[in-house]
Amino acid sequence: MSSKNPVRFVRETAQDVRTVARGWRWGRRPLVPLSAQPFQPPKQPSVFPTAWARTPTANAVRDVVQRFGLHPLLSSTITPQTAGLDVLTTLKPPVLFVANHTSHLDTPLILCSLPDEWRRRTAVAAAADYFFDTWWRASGSAMVFNTFPIERRGGTLSTTPGDLLDQGWNVVVFPEGTRSVDGWASRFRLGASWLAVEHGVPVVPIGIRGSYAAMPRGRGWPRPGRLPVRIRFGAPIWPAEGEAPRTFAPRIQAGVARLLDEDATSWWDATRRAARGETPDPSGPPVASWRRIWAQTAPPAEGRKRGAWR
Repeated sequence: MSSKNPVRFVRETAQDVRTVARGWRWGRRPLVPLSAQPFQPPKQPSVFPTAWARTPTANAVRDVVQRFGLHPLLSSTITPQTAGLDVLTTLKPPVLFVANHTSHLDTPLILCSLPDEWRRRTAVAAAADYFFDTWWRASGSAMVFNTFPIERRGGTLSTTPGDLLDQGWNVVVFPEGTRSVDGWASRFRLGASWLAVEHGVPVVPIGIRGSYAAMPRGRGWPRPGRLPVRIRFGAPIWPAEGEAPRTFAPRIQAGVARLLDEDATSWWDATRRAARGETPDPSGPPVASWRRIWAQTAPPAEGRKRGAWR
């Protein structure tokens, strides 16, 4: 009957293709639940090599991809607005860029906001169990974003960011460990503060607003309408002599929280609240989850004019 009705034949074929695609094993993640699998001793994580992505040839290719591919793509899907880049004029690499993390847009936003000379010498810490679970995703991520794997559940992959800092590379770290599920920040882990204290580098806090509204967790593409997304760089935070990572981490989180407050209000209001110790908690109000998500799905209000997207 399908051969006599071409339209029906095409629909049935398309449905079959969608069914196969949903059941196809695209990555290494098993289809059988862990509870139904026989016990196996845990495998030692293997380090995906990324040194090749920082060779002169790879750097040149990545520069072209980011300038003429990634940058125009972002500009065509969202409306980025950047502020605070003047803080980099008084700094020399390497530095540790630390930002809140609510969307897959955050990494390309940071990279495309940086001046060219900074962007070319910046690497990004990425979750080994997500971005490096398959060779094609690992290779693409390392090539386009200059990522390197870190084991966010603990393990043996934690020396790479320190090695890169010693080699003069700037490193982007998302200390929350994963993207926010509701758009609000969670507690910062100690990895970023430990790196800054151990290697004696300053932390440049970054506050990002609107990326959750533009592309929340679970979406593979930004929402239509070129929604505004704001990224604000703050003054560098240096660890004090003899300061422990556990006491330095709250200062980093406070720096990011102040930037978020400043972008939502004004520099003067945020400065006065910070002086009184009244900066709003970036983790959000203790209300029902649907209200937290609802509050963050609204893009930032236009307000006054921000720095133009480069």
